[in-house]
Amino acid sequence: MVDYLKNMQKNNNDFIDYNMYNPFLLKGMEDALYRIVKAINEREKIVIYGFYDVDSITAISLLMLVLKFLNADVEYFIPSEPSESRDLNEKDITSHIKYLGPGLIITLGCGINSFSEIELCKYMGIDVIITDFHEPIKHAPDTIVVNPKQKGCNYPFKGLCTSGMTFKLAQAISSYYKMKSVNKYMDLVMIGTISSKVNLESENKIIVQEGIKQLNCTHNYGICALIKTHNIKVINEDTVSKLALTVMPTINPVGRMDNAKIVVELFITSDSYRALQISKYLDKELKNSLILQ
Repeated sequence: MVDYLKNMQKNNNDFIDYNMYNPFLLKGMEDALYRIVKAINEREKIVIYGFYDVDSITAISLLMLVLKFLNADVEYFIPSEPSESRDLNEKDITSHIKYLGPGLIITLGCGINSFSEIELCKYMGIDVIITDFHEPIKHAPDTIVVNPKQKGCNYPFKGLCTSGMTFKLAQAISSYYKMKSVNKYMDLVMIGTISSKVNLESENKIIVQEGIKQLNCTHNYGICALIKTHNIKVINEDTVSKLALTVMPTINPVGRMDNAKIVVELFITSDSYRALQISKYLDKELKNSLILQ
């Protein structure tokens, strides 16, 4: 593992196809990969912790697909309550996640300022990898952190959103396991990136350009179902924004959580019929929410 990581730091060849930066330039990525590989190989329970916006939903779906492909023991958790701070929630940990029996929690787009919650996880014997892009209030927590905005991280691009950061993590994992198919998830990353409203420059621009190409030949049953349900004929930034809108949560906070889980299931299902039924349900939910507005 150590020799592999040293080679990956020096060699960017696996990532030049999209002219994207080597994920191992991100501070903490080596440690994150090492811990994830250990969890996969030893069949530890991994819990992915993310929120219910479209950017987070696509990120959760991406990492679920990658880890499931590697036969990892993985589940995801989406908080039921809104959180502008994007901190981990102590109640979620003690009342829900604890009973899933995880050895490892991976946060997506959240947790950079969750100091007490991470200490609680440690006390419970749960390791935490923080994958985030928000600014740390003071300093990074005492755990594995992958965040281009943390002190000491020299990653060239600081503008990635949740799905973009998750794709960097997926790149690192796929390079270790010699996966040849990780780029096929670029359509999910692109939907998340456009929905997040980040500046479409540098790697974000590449994600959108390549994601649109991938969307034209996508094999994701959920995305195919959305395209069919909404009769989308041309794939461009405008139609991608429409796709993102179709999976936007409803107004009710509980509905947000429930719909987020449904959308994750839409994006990770391997059943085309089920995907189409979920897509039709979401379309109905969207129309009802617009009527309520």
